[in-house]
Amino acid sequence: MDEIESLFETYKNAVFQKDVDAYIAIYDEQVLIFDMWEDWSSEGFAAWKQMTQDWFSNLGSDRVVVTFEDIRIQQHGESASATAFIKFAAISENGEELRYLQNRLTWVLQKKENTWKIVHQHTSGPAAFETGKVLLKK
Repeated sequence: MDEIESLFETYKNAVFQKDVDAYIAIYDEQVLIFDMWEDWSSEGFAAWKQMTQDWFSNLGSDRVVVTFEDIRIQQHGESASATAFIKFAAISENGEELRYLQNRLTWVLQKKENTWKIVHQHTSGPAAFETGKVLLKK
């Protein structure tokens, strides 16, 4: 499980550093992403890499500090799942938190050539019943 737990650290560090290659490296080439933003889904490494490049470049000089809460990992041989609550906090150049949002996260992982890769990622937020507006803070 330590190998799977290390993916969370890699994710956090890559996002903070805006390191597209390090971020993408934790995903499988055939990854299927159900993300909260814009596109209904992203299929494959190239599509997810393009989304990541766009995200990081749109941050300008801001950085994003990622924190995970309530990580739960279930491993079954060469397959695993992981769930967590994830917070994305935008930080200015001088370290001031500008804004943040939270999502729910689910990963499906497979061990390929002795390395764990995310083969499916799903992020979500609950919607308020009265308005249909997605809630982005717990």
